[in-house]
Amino acid sequence: MGDFRLSRRFVITGGSGVFGVAVLNTLTGCSSDPAPPAPAASSAASPAAPAGNAVVGDWQRVNLSFVSVYLLIRGNEIAVVDTGTSSAPPEIEAGLKAAGFGWDAVKHVIVTHRHQDHAGGLAGVAPAAINGTIYTGDGEVAEITASKPLQGLKDGDEIFGLQIIGTPGHTPGHISVFEPATGVLVTGDALNNTGELTGANPQYTADMTQAAASVKKLAGLDVKAILPGHGEPLTTGAADALRKLAATL
Repeated sequence: MGDFRLSRRFVITGGSGVFGVAVLNTLTGCSSDPAPPAPAASSAASPAAPAGNAVVGDWQRVNLSFVSVYLLIRGNEIAVVDTGTSSAPPEIEAGLKAAGFGWDAVKHVIVTHRHQDHAGGLAGVAPAAINGTIYTGDGEVAEITASKPLQGLKDGDEIFGLQIIGTPGHTPGHISVFEPATGVLVTGDALNNTGELTGANPQYTADMTQAAASVKKLAGLDVKAILPGHGEPLTTGAADALRKLAATL
């Protein structure tokens, strides 16, 4: 995204509250969106947020205060979606350890786009995830630096049971990640939920027309929960909120 300021608070949250705090140097900042009341929940069924460190279903969140990294843990195999800033790998490692795993369990690292608050952590994540393949959108590969090759993804590709959704606009090759079996949608910066659900932040978005079209595309999915890069996960009323947003664009 854009300008940053220093912070020292790292929190990992779950559906039932905070379960771990560490004081570390990290970067904060990004969204300047206002924080009005959250949208009303719809009657549509949403996956329950279980107790402990899970946000929803098999998904866990590493909350870096201003941006989030998400871990999908199935059995002994883990996918990491986004990597935070260059200072984030110790926090991601702490999230893995809290779940009872180490870097060796990470088999997939999916980066939604090139901005340093999402791709910057690759400097530490790529060499640590020795068994992991690094993925990003086809249009982002040339813009991201990592210590191992990046594999490009296009709309409709599948990784670890996750469907890749091309959501250009915020950046030309931005992707989102959808789990059809549960309706969990990880949106990078295609959506934000800092108080209410919004689209990409215009201040840092390359093409707002494309970004709006991407929101409308996402609204056509059978979404039960939204895990945004910035703001809080939306685990109730997600489909209704997304449809209402798309209708305003």
